[in-house]
Amino acid sequence: MIRPVLTEIILFLAPFAAYAIFLLATRAELFERASWPPKVVAALAIAAAILVFGAFVFLTQFSAAPPGSVYKPAHIENGKFVPGEIK
Repeated sequence: MIRPVLTEIILFLAPFAAYAIFLLATRAELFERASWPPKVVAALAIAAAILVFGAFVFLTQFSAAPPGSVYKPAHIENGKFVPGEIK
């Protein structure tokens, strides 16, 4: 569960990090309010939302079990834990 959450957080922060790297490369003041105008922050937030939405769609389409598969839940067999599996 932590991997998809971290993936979404990283994808959301990626445009802001790229802009911060751009500011560093152009030798602009990174922590000055003038370097982060509202229009730029809004554009970065929209780009981040598009990346997150695209990742949601990608993960739901390509990380699921194949059609027709059956889930066998976890159980205890002869005193040993047997993890769940998809067959």
